[in-house]
Amino acid sequence: MGRMFGTDGVRGVANEELTPQLAMQLGQAGAYVLSKETRHKPTIMVGCDTRISGDMLANALMAGACSVGANAVYVGVLPTPAVAYLAKKYKVDAGVVISASHNPVEFNGIKFFDGNGYKLPDALEDEIEALIRNNMDGVKFPTGSGVGKIKYRTDAREEYINHSIKSVNVSLDGLKIVVDCAEGASYYTSVEALKELGASVIAIHNNPDGTNINANCGSTHMEELCARVVAEKADLGLAFDGDADRLLAVDENGKLVDGDQIMAIVGNYMKEKGALAQNTIVVTVMSNLGFTIMAKEHDIHLEVTKVGDRYVLERMKEIGAVLGGEQSGHIIDLNHNTTGDGLLTALLLLQVVVESGKKLSELASIMEVLPQALVNAKVPNHKKDKYMEYPEIAQAIKELEDKFGGEGRVLIRPSGTEPLVRVMIEGKDQKLIEDEAKKLAELIQNTVL
Repeated sequence: MGRMFGTDGVRGVANEELTPQLAMQLGQAGAYVLSKETRHKPTIMVGCDTRISGDMLANALMAGACSVGANAVYVGVLPTPAVAYLAKKYKVDAGVVISASHNPVEFNGIKFFDGNGYKLPDALEDEIEALIRNNMDGVKFPTGSGVGKIKYRTDAREEYINHSIKSVNVSLDGLKIVVDCAEGASYYTSVEALKELGASVIAIHNNPDGTNINANCGSTHMEELCARVVAEKADLGLAFDGDADRLLAVDENGKLVDGDQIMAIVGNYMKEKGALAQNTIVVTVMSNLGFTIMAKEHDIHLEVTKVGDRYVLERMKEIGAVLGGEQSGHIIDLNHNTTGDGLLTALLLLQVVVESGKKLSELASIMEVLPQALVNAKVPNHKKDKYMEYPEIAQAIKELEDKFGGEGRVLIRPSGTEPLVRVMIEGKDQKLIEDEAKKLAELIQNTVL
């Protein structure tokens, strides 16, 4: 049996893999583990994205928390970073977000934050999982006045907007911005924050109905936003994912500006201001080779981790860095929040645009993005970590690395949230690397059965 927690909480198809019963058990075990050292009645804050299964799972989880004597505060639809921020602000014992981020609507997930707004380390997740697998052995279930209760709050999104606006000193007067909300959790917060700062906002995909989250929109489907920015003659475009913890941008010419480029722009701005602690940015192995070249040219030190914003955050805390993230737009600024925050990232990027007086295309040219090809191989979930055990796959990877001879790289990794092995190849010739990535992905898919 595989580990219950992936790189971003517990994920699965809602009501099939991620059932209300499992959500209730996670509520019980999570509330117990995260508050067992306290001497007061614990409180868990719960928020969700816009997918239809959110209410079902949130209420099951809160019922579980209440059954072990914890109180729950339900803040409804909110971006993941809002729950992290508010959990810390209100000194609750834990925050929980019901979301599957950028995944399709049928998926959902449950991720925990501690009372300081940080994602849980593996050891705590393992403790929660062990308690569930042992049927809550040793846990006392209270009765009478010992049972927890649920409080509902409707003002939380305004508090998050106000916090975001106060975090970054920028006026957006005169800027025309197209915003793709992915039919997700940012549908209100991002639009209102940008408007309050003076921007002229054209919002698209901001009418969630519970079933359309991430459907051909948001940070995983940028085509419409790219075209709309050009059609509207906008200054730039911003794209969030379903739970708004990541952000990608589009320049005035309709060209994608990815997470690496955003970190390059913001990181160099912070360095010029003396605000880039250790002159260091923490990135993952998925960051483009062009980012490494940019960092060397601008005397910025890079720390490289395995894929997953949780590992970026762990390294940032270890070395005292304040900026880190992923090419996907998961960017962490520890000066203002404890997790990836799409709205905060947008405001930091816009601050550089405004203060420099430069167009986003000019700012993004600080680094050259070398061609990458990413192809997914569908494999059984329980076998996705074992692809290197097949000699033909290991041999094919070695031959490909030898073929590139240092002018490219091959990166293979199992998805932390889906039954996929991701094949990423980087090099100078786009067609060559695309062809090689497809061939390797087909080999993996046909071999790992």
